Amino acid sequence: MATKIIILTGPTGVGKTKQGLAIARLLGSPVINCDSRQIYKELRIGVARPAPAELALVKHYFIASHSIHQPYSAGDYEREAWDLVMSLAPTHPYLLLVGGSGLYIDAFVKGIDLMPLPDPELRKELILMAEDPGGLETLRARLKELDPVTYARIDLANKRRIMRAVEVCMLSGKPYHTFLSHTNRERPFEIEQLLMDRPRPELYERIDKRVIGMMEEGLPEEARGLYPYRKLPALRTVGYRELFDHFEGKYPLEEAVRLIQRNTRRYAKRQLTYWRNVPRKEDHPLLRPDPSL
Repeated sequence: MATKIIILTGPTGVGKTKQGLAIARLLGSPVINCDSRQIYKELRIGVARPAPAELALVKHYFIASHSIHQPYSAGDYEREAWDLVMSLAPTHPYLLLVGGSGLYIDAFVKGIDLMPLPDPELRKELILMAEDPGGLETLRARLKELDPVTYARIDLANKRRIMRAVEVCMLSGKPYHTFLSHTNRERPFEIEQLLMDRPRPELYERIDKRVIGMMEEGLPEEARGLYPYRKLPALRTVGYRELFDHFEGKYPLEEAVRLIQRNTRRYAKRQLTYWRNVPRKEDHPLLRPDPSL
């Protein structure tokens, strides 16, 4: 039987973990995580990593599998996830991906343009440049010099994106825009994407309650341990960055909680906007609520 790939996605807080477990057990599939933060072993509470009891129910991949100290991109995920899928396909009629990272899902489904692998030393140099006063303007000027086409198209307020474009130009000796072919790759399996959603008030209430639960579980202590690494890209994440600002005395803990809730709701809204063209299949049999959840 040819393998079929199911992708279960949706906004943060919608209930993907529990529904994914129900689907995986029904289909006899492992869960292949496609959440860009749950891959990091140093992050647990703040990224809503599945609990040990949940991880024990079915085999999981790309959960706590990488370190925040090693650069990781959507291109890395595409390569590693497809290597995994090709190794699992001969023995699995279905494979299930679960997660809410749109860029990782797009990389898996459509492919991502092959770019030079990051160079740790150059990236460190660019990060230091970006952190200097006027660093963003320096990066903009460098990009305009190396690739005026990308400079005219890119979001000039997005420091990380500008930094990556400059990095690619410097590593390859070619303009960044020449790597953007936007040609979808052909995939050898049928892929079906299922989008979980809930009424907005219900989703936002779930998010607010989950943040309170994270705080009670020990998110401030987890963030305190990660504070020395706060400038790493993996930690520019809702739930951590607000607590880092609290540790620096910018506002009290109660305000940090409120901001985490607000920023998580905003993130969920951006996720739904990202998937606005994904067909809703509320009546799909795999999206019917499991009575045990």
